[in-house]
Order: sequence, then structure tokens, then C-alpha cells
Amino acid sequence: MATAGVGADGETEASGDLVFDNEDHVNQDKMKNPGITTENPFHNLLETLDGTSDKKFFNVSKFEPALYDTLPYCIRVVLEAVVRNCDGVLIKQQDALNVLKWKTNSECTEVPFLPGRVLLQDFTGIPAMVDFAAMRDAVRKLGKDPKEVNPVCPTDLIADHSLQLDISKCIAAQVAPNASPIAEASRPATKLSPAKVHGRKPNCRNQSGCKGACDSGPSIGSSREQIENTPMLCPFHLQPIPEPEAALKHLEIEFGRNKERLQFFKWCSKAFHNVTVIPPETGTVHQINLEFLSRVVMEKEGLIYPDSVLGTDSHTTMVNGLGILGWGVGGIESEAAMLGVPLTLTLPEVIGCELTGTVSPLATSIDVVLSITKHLRQAGIAGKFVEFFGEGVSQLSVADRNTIANMCPEYEATVAFFPVDRVTLSHLKQTGFDSHKLQTFEAYLKAVKLLRPEDNVTTPDYSKVLKINLNSIIPYVSGPKRPQDRVSVTDMKKDFENCLNEKVGLKGFQIPAEKQNIMVPVTFQNSEYQLSHGCVLIAAVISCTNNCNPSVMLTAGLLAKKAVEAGLVVKPYIKTSLSPGSGTVTHYLNASGVLPYLIQLGFDIIGYGCSRCVGNANPLPEEIVTAIKEGDLVACGIYSGSKHFEGHRCSCVRANYLASPPLVVAYALAGTVNIDLQTEPLGVNAQGNEVFLQDIWPSREEVLQVEENLVIPSMFKELKAKIEKQNTRWNLLDSPESTLFPWDPRSTYIRSPPFFHRFETIPLPQQPIERAHVLLYLGDSVTTDHISPAGSISRTSPAAKYLTQKNLVPREFNSYGARRGNDAVMTRGTFANMKLFNKLIGKMGPKTIHFPSGQMMDVFGAAELYQRADIPLIIIAGKKYGSGSSRDWAAKGPFLLGVRAVIAESYEKIHKDHLVGMGVAPLQFLPGENAESLNLSGKEQYSLSIPVDLTPKDTLEVKTNNGKVFHVTAAFDNEIQITFYRHGGILNYVARQYL
Repeated sequence: MATAGVGADGETEASGDLVFDNEDHVNQDKMKNPGITTENPFHNLLETLDGTSDKKFFNVSKFEPALYDTLPYCIRVVLEAVVRNCDGVLIKQQDALNVLKWKTNSECTEVPFLPGRVLLQDFTGIPAMVDFAAMRDAVRKLGKDPKEVNPVCPTDLIADHSLQLDISKCIAAQVAPNASPIAEASRPATKLSPAKVHGRKPNCRNQSGCKGACDSGPSIGSSREQIENTPMLCPFHLQPIPEPEAALKHLEIEFGRNKERLQFFKWCSKAFHNVTVIPPETGTVHQINLEFLSRVVMEKEGLIYPDSVLGTDSHTTMVNGLGILGWGVGGIESEAAMLGVPLTLTLPEVIGCELTGTVSPLATSIDVVLSITKHLRQAGIAGKFVEFFGEGVSQLSVADRNTIANMCPEYEATVAFFPVDRVTLSHLKQTGFDSHKLQTFEAYLKAVKLLRPEDNVTTPDYSKVLKINLNSIIPYVSGPKRPQDRVSVTDMKKDFENCLNEKVGLKGFQIPAEKQNIMVPVTFQNSEYQLSHGCVLIAAVISCTNNCNPSVMLTAGLLAKKAVEAGLVVKPYIKTSLSPGSGTVTHYLNASGVLPYLIQLGFDIIGYGCSRCVGNANPLPEEIVTAIKEGDLVACGIYSGSKHFEGHRCSCVRANYLASPPLVVAYALAGTVNIDLQTEPLGVNAQGNEVFLQDIWPSREEVLQVEENLVIPSMFKELKAKIEKQNTRWNLLDSPESTLFPWDPRSTYIRSPPFFHRFETIPLPQQPIERAHVLLYLGDSVTTDHISPAGSISRTSPAAKYLTQKNLVPREFNSYGARRGNDAVMTRGTFANMKLFNKLIGKMGPKTIHFPSGQMMDVFGAAELYQRADIPLIIIAGKKYGSGSSRDWAAKGPFLLGVRAVIAESYEKIHKDHLVGMGVAPLQFLPGENAESLNLSGKEQYSLSIPVDLTPKDTLEVKTNNGKVFHVTAAFDNEIQITFYRHGGILNYVARQYL
């Protein structure tokens, strides 16, 4: 297993353009040996760190000190990367000067940015690694050594997105409602593991000859003496008993379902240098990034520099809370970064967010996050950097900061940066960092003025300053349809009733007044229940990055403990689940004694990885679904996640709310969101006593005391040991030992992509687009969700037909995410979204017209017929084509369908860059013109030529077969993009550097 996070001068950037030099031979040398560079013009800034003899650094604070001292801390990190990597070829002196004069150049100047490492989750990681494997084949085919094809930048791939919920509750969740409260027991300081709890068999029935699993299992709470990742022991005879059923069964199913993908990942970890693979069930990508991969300060060959990371997930920003500059990029940008090809960063505006005051005891970090989200969203900071400062910052723990930074995409910023300060250094000490290293880190950060002073005397010169008083923050939830729609917990009942009345829209459900108080009886598990509007059907503390905060999770656990002790229960039809971000969360929940209480309420651990958050959930009970449909009820789901979409997790759950983990537990206990938690009881216990939220809500002091005693260095050390040791299933998994990957033609998961099938040493001259047909005629705001395959595979889709032909049954289809390593599946899923509106057919659906035959058919079927006839294709679109999340297959898919060009009114920049990266020409209607104003029906055939001497923003002539002529702009931003286009895309360009 490769070493993670050791640091390197990996070359990449976020949403921007790839950089290369006009001298291809220089790039070739850099690709083969990234250590070869010309002399750094800033070598005079290179110093030896005080107190050391072998550690050097670029002291950027001495580069124009007067200007440097005014820079925001995040811009100082960018400047250091530019100075350190400046070679006069890829990165020039002028780039450093541009960063130094950041405020003048913001939003109009581009500079290269080279991160220390790249982070991949498995959905986006597998196509990247498949491309690398295919590139090795192409290089070998042309007589070169395929071993030279390796990521230049250290790359960590975490397999965390393949977990699906096939099982919702283990036997432990079925504890009898009148079960006695969990008894307190002495707890060792070792790492503990959850037990399988049986509620109705309190005593071992075979005490004289107990072997293996006891017939009855242990009594509740008796398992706290066990070490995590070891078999549970019978409390009477210390014999092994099974681990929690749900987690083990999900792990077994996950390894079986995804065996081919995991075998490929394991091959990657052995075949490629600079690649680390973290196996399933270790934790989520962000949790592992925080607990294991992050360095804050990196070192390579005696050179010290700030940690920085680009990840293929929008919530990579979570590490900003540790003072690490990082954000999310698409798969194409990450692949380029892995290969050492830098991208350009448009110098952003930096918004200073001043935090004052302290957080209310009843407010959690989630409340802080939602409050800040609202303020920043209203401030209009899309695409900007946000940097936090002020006296209130010191009041927030690193876990609080990470949670705030995690939500960065929800308020549409690129970065949400907390500079390193004493709180950060104290956190690193707690989590097991070597004390000598910390002293070195601190000395370095002080030397380059990257350590935020506690006195707040000096404030950087920000583009704009926003102020937020933490004292004003009160508990909120978010929903029922959008994460930005916050609702005060005190106003929840009134707000939900308003939602029932409002017209169908962003918040409303338009339920007639006479039907708003309807009660629908239902029998479930031999008991009678009454369902109404607002009834909770799903309550999930999911494996989201919010779970990184111990105080929030411990609050939920302590709340569950107090609820059980008060005699409250959760109705059995509510699908409750707990999917921690990593074993660290399990450790402190268990060691604190609160996990058995969560289990008793139904929040048993179902596994580690993305589950309900990405829509991986088993169906609700049939009788419950029937009752919901009969009563046309607005049922609810409540999640401790960071985003939600209407109907995303279950079509009959129309209202979805985001809440902190303790509020998820509270609303599960109440069984409804239509409740005033201040004045109405959560429930009535067996003694007939009403129990209110304030009766069981733990105090902030109580939570902090538990956190301080449990969040200890040993947890992080053990996590590191667990990752390095990996797990038994992963260790026993077979994988090839070859330099080239042995593609299995029978595999439906891993397939050699066709990007290099016609690969030659010299790119072919760009051919004109002659008599192209329109594959799709689209309107405004077509998102990457409309284009890129995601989610489950419909049984009637072209992808399903392909898999059926491979002798798979529907239950074996898995998801598009799991099959991202098979281009045949992904191409068939491109434009397969049911919400796609194609003007050629005049209605929603993944259909189009094949004009030569006049037939309406699936988009893939039509594209396949066009390709057989060697007919090029184009797409016509409106404004903001390709908006939404960065998706590599939103560009790869159209390319493989045979799309040569897109003509749109405007583009989302990231997607436009992706099209260029795949060799698809981005063309733009002239200002004031569009397909309608030009009277284009989409039924015409289009011809245009790309001139050899094409320059950015050139005007090109387009002719149609009916004699119409119009002009478009070649929407290339610079010569760099044109060169990539001429090479047939980034992958071909990079592969040629090895020849």
C-alpha cells in the first residue's frame, strides 16, 4: 500500500483550464521526470528553517513584505505554491506578481496552482484509473515503457460510495418497548465495539458449554468490554459472538456486488506509483481525509510547504477547517492533476467573514452551519473564496470549523478557509501528531506568516467583509425541499402547516384544508398506528461529513440515552439508521456508553459509507407506502446530511429536512415534524408521563466533558493502524500482478475505454464537420444531471438492455456510479434522464429523432445508427448549458455518442472546459442570437470548418443544408484549450508526452 499524503509538487488547479507550454519537448521532460525544471527565479527566497539543518522553505513573506502582509491567508497559500513551483516555463515570475497584486487582479487574471495531492472517491476515481490503465496500453502499443505512466501527484482513492442499504434494521432495533434502561458499567480506555443486542433473552441459556455465539446473546449494554474489530464476547463465558448483523451483511454484500471494481482498485494500488487505495468500510472520503491524509504542512525531500488538495467531491472543502486549501474538481481536472498537468485558477475575490460572540448552548454546529449558509448565500458569494476571522473563530473547535467548511458548496463558494491557529495546533496534538513535527510546523507557519494571531490585531485586506454574531444563532432545520430554506425549530409546526397550504412549488404541497387533518390507520407488525401529514418515515444519521463533529454526535447519543431512560421509544415503521463517517465515530459513541441507547431506539450501525445520502436505500414497508398513497399524505424524512432533493431517496417521502443528529433522534421519537418541540411532548412513557425535549436535551457542558474525555489521540492512532492494516476481506481479495491490466471482455464493471483506440504518435489534422445532424435540441439550464448518468439503472433503459444481454438480472444492475468503469454502460446512460426536455420531440424523456429514418428512439440508439453511417452529430442548447455539479461523464458521454460540437447561448465554464478536454468543440451563438431567433428547427444538417490557425473567440461560419448561414463564436478561452482540442482532448495530449 502506497504511503498517503507524503506530498509532492503535483500540478493541478480547480475549475479552470489546463496549462501547458508551447514547447512540447519541455513538457515531455516534465512528464517523465517532474523533478526536471529550470532554475527557480525565486531561489533567493529559499531559507533553512530555524532550529533545523535539513529543512528548507520558500520564505514568501519576504517577497514584497508590504503587499504580502495584506494578503488573505488563503491567497498566501496560492502565492507560496506559485513561487515554489516557478520554473519560467509552466509557471512564470509574472504569475507570482499577479498573485501578490491579487486584489487588483481578482476575477480577471488566471494563474497556475499546483496542489500537494489529489483525492478521489470511488465513483469518480474508477474512470480516472481506468483511463490510466488504458493509457498504459496505448503507450505500450507504440513501443514505449508503460511503467512510466503513473500519477505524478500523490493520489488517494477512498472506496466509500458503493455502500447500499439492503438491510435497514438489525435484531437489536427490535427491543421490546418496555425494555429496562441500559445499566451503567465501568468502561476501559480501550476502543470498543457495538454489540448485537437481543431484547427478549436477557440470560445465557447454555452457561455450562457456551461455544461461539450464545443462544440468547448478551444483555443490553454488556458488550462494552470489547476491542473494536475483534469478535464480540459472551458476557458469561467470554466466547465470540457475531458483530452487528447489518454492518457485517452490508459489508459482505458490498464486496460481492463490487468485486470486479475492488479487484481493479487493488491492482491500481500495486501497479501505479503514488496511488493509495483505502478499502471499503474504512470511512467516508472526507473523514479519512481529515483523520489520516491531511498534513497541514507537507514535506518532500527536505522542502517544507503548505498542504493543499483537490478532490473529486464538492465537499473536499471540509479540510479548509484545518487550514488546508482544498476544493472540489471534476474527474477530468483530477486526471490532469494526477499526470502533473497544471490548471489555471482565476484569482478570486476573497470575502472576509468576521465571527463574533459565542454559540448558544442549545445550538449545535449544524445550526451554526445553516445560519452561516443563509448569510453567505444571501451575500451572493458564488465562485468566491471565503475566509473566516474575528474573536468568534477561536470559540469554534476544529470539528465545528470542518462542518462549516463542509457546507461551502451549499452557499456556492469555492473555498471556506479557516487559517491555522492555536486551536488547530492543539487539535493536531490531540490527534496524535508527533510533538517535534508540530514544533516544526509551528515554526514554519510563523516564518511565512500563515499562523493566525490570537489578538486579531491585523486583518488582511479582503474584497468585502461580512459580520455574523454567533450569539444570534438558534437551532434550525432545513427543508422541506431545498437545503437553503431554513426553518427555526420553534417555528417548525407553523411552517409545515404553511407548506401544506401553499401552492406546489419550492416549499408548498397544496393540500386541501379539509384533508390536512386526515388520519390514516395502518397495521404494522401486529400493532395499530395512525399516520398523518408530517409523519416521519425515514430518520437517518447518515455517513455524511457532518458526522465528523464529536460534539454533535455525542449530543445525539446522550439524547438517546436520556430518552430511553425516560421510557420513550421510536415507532417500528420509521426507518432509522446510523452510518458513521468512520470507525472513530463508532469508537467514541461506544466508549461513552451511548451507542447501545441509539441501537435500542433503532439507530443501529448499518455500515460505513454513503448510503441514504446518495439514494441507496431499500424500500419502505408496503403497508406503510399503501397508507401514504391512500391518504395522499405528505410524509417526511429527516437526515443529518448536507443536501437533499425531493423524491431523491423515496418517491412517497415528499418532505425532506436536514437537521443536526440530535434533532434527527428527537423527531424520530416524536414520529412527526408537525410538532412544537417547545410546548408539545415528544411522547408519553409507560407510566403515562409526558416527556418534553427540554427534559432530555443534554447540556453543552455535559457534551464537552464527554468529548474531552473520549476524543483522544488513541482513536486516531488506531484509525491509522486500521487503514494501514486494511481489512480481512480486502487483504484476501485477488488482484492481478501485471504492469498492464488484463481486461476481461466478460466484465460488466471494468472495460478498456475507446479513448485511445485510434491513438497515434502525431495527432491527425482537424477534420471539418460536414452535414452533421442534431442529436438533441435543448433549452436553457440543461445541467450535468440531465447529461451524466447517475443513480439507479432503469429497467427500460439502453443500459439495462445492455446488461440484460450480458445475462444479468435487474437485481444485479447495481448503479451507474458503480459502473463508471464501463463506458458501454455510461454511454448508454448519457442523456437518459427522464427530466430531459428535447425540443425535437416536444416532451420530457430520454428520446430523440433519428432523422434518416424518421423514427423516435432512445438517444443512444439514434447516436449508434448515426455513427454506423459515419454521420457527425452536434447539440443545440440555450443558456447555461452544463450547469450544476462537475461531472466528467457529462463530457465523456457526448464524445462517445459521436457529438463533435455543441452550439449554445452560454456555458457553465467548468463543463465547457470539460468539452474541450474531450475534444468536443464548444461553439456559442453570437450575442443576441439563439436557435429560435435564427429560426433553426434542429432538423437541418450543419457544416462548418475549424481553421488550422484558429485563435480563441474566432468567429466561424455555419451552413445548413437548406441554405441558411449564421455565425458562431469558437468559445475557446486561450491557445492552451485549442491545442488540447487539436490533440483530440487532454488524455491524448498527455499520453503523447510519454512517446
